[in-house]
Amino acid sequence: MIATLSSSPHPLPRFSTSRTPISDFSPNSKTHLSSSPCSIICRGSPFLSSPCSIICRGSPFLFRSRGLRHNTRKKFQTCAIGGLDLAGFESAQSVIEAAAVLTAIIVVHESGHFFAAYLQGIHVSKFAVGFGPILARFNSKNVEYSIRAFPLGGFVAFPDNDPDSEIPNDDVNLLKNRPIFDRVVVISAGVIANIVFAYVIIFAQVLFVGLPVQESFPGVLVPEVRPFSAASRDGLLPGDVILGVDDIELSRTGPSLVSEVVDAIRNSPKRKVVFKIGRGGENVKINITPDENVDGTGRIGVQLSPNVKLTKVKPRDLFEVFRFSGREFWGLSSNVLDSLKQTFMNFSQSASKVSGPVAIIAVGAEVAKSNADGLFQFAAILNLNLAVINLLPLPALDGGSLAFILIEAARGGRKLPFELEQRIMSSGIMLVIILGVFLLVRDTLNLDIIKDLL
Repeated sequence: MIATLSSSPHPLPRFSTSRTPISDFSPNSKTHLSSSPCSIICRGSPFLSSPCSIICRGSPFLFRSRGLRHNTRKKFQTCAIGGLDLAGFESAQSVIEAAAVLTAIIVVHESGHFFAAYLQGIHVSKFAVGFGPILARFNSKNVEYSIRAFPLGGFVAFPDNDPDSEIPNDDVNLLKNRPIFDRVVVISAGVIANIVFAYVIIFAQVLFVGLPVQESFPGVLVPEVRPFSAASRDGLLPGDVILGVDDIELSRTGPSLVSEVVDAIRNSPKRKVVFKIGRGGENVKINITPDENVDGTGRIGVQLSPNVKLTKVKPRDLFEVFRFSGREFWGLSSNVLDSLKQTFMNFSQSASKVSGPVAIIAVGAEVAKSNADGLFQFAAILNLNLAVINLLPLPALDGGSLAFILIEAARGGRKLPFELEQRIMSSGIMLVIILGVFLLVRDTLNLDIIKDLL
């Protein structure tokens, strides 16, 4: 499926192989997380304050909580993952946690479609989590439930045009034979399920963990320095605060500081860069010579994050739980929409920032490793991204299926010719598969562990 990640301003460490920021941060000196915050189109980590977009598509290659297949069928700025740091994958537990979040979102989305059909008595033939070869399956009440080899998507299948189905073609309980309203409910149920799930996650976070509030300070924080990297070699330490890079002063707070540092490093491979560092109450200058990536950009092997301090505000009563949850939910929703808008308005600039499931899991693993509480925001943002992008009127998306139904309604109940509809849907699915394979290969090659082997 497709999704855009926008998130709240959590100070997640960024994948800074010093290449591209995962997201921008909120310029506010003190804000609730939702006020600042993946097109995977995924650009940023959901916990930094800038709109990250994710393209989680319904194809097995993107982060998809893919939905109805016919027939079987805080504010973050746009962030880019220019090169993923191995740190996001060094902990197997964090990777498993991130993959579990994605799987849960997929199951929720597909369950929305499934139960909307099942409760209306509409025939369903398959419910699958994942794609590819079947690892485990069982049958119950004429429905095949399966877990497949690649847990990066899923689908609910209907027997409408299955040549092996024993159900008569004119059965009133086939999805295609149901009234327009019934079909709209089934197709939109996955999106609704993700929106509801996002709110439930935020509600649980506020109730059990508290509402994150951040206070911003000047500079860019260095949470981690990779061993044997350029930064480690030249004296940069974890916990340092970058206050300046060459002639760029970072004495302010704002959403662009991480991006500025990353750009300065990317543009200076094998060339000395002077860092002004805040360390233990003193300011020092360090000369670092970035190593060169295979794509010609520079890297120094660190994580970067906005220099912020997080506190948690616990609600005093149930009323405040709902109030905090509502504010956070609407803030994140607005950021997701803004992120998607910016992605399409500046697509020529943002196309290179589109990422697939490898990048998404890397972001999630980094979030889990640095701050387990951040998984709440990560899951909420992915749900909202998935919901918004799936409503786009594009073939192979839920929005594309809804568009066909609206055309049918506008034509007085006359459907488009079946062959035409199938050609359009097949073309859309093929494009998604091609894009998914491309992103899968590209994001894998961008992993530092792979770059180190090349």
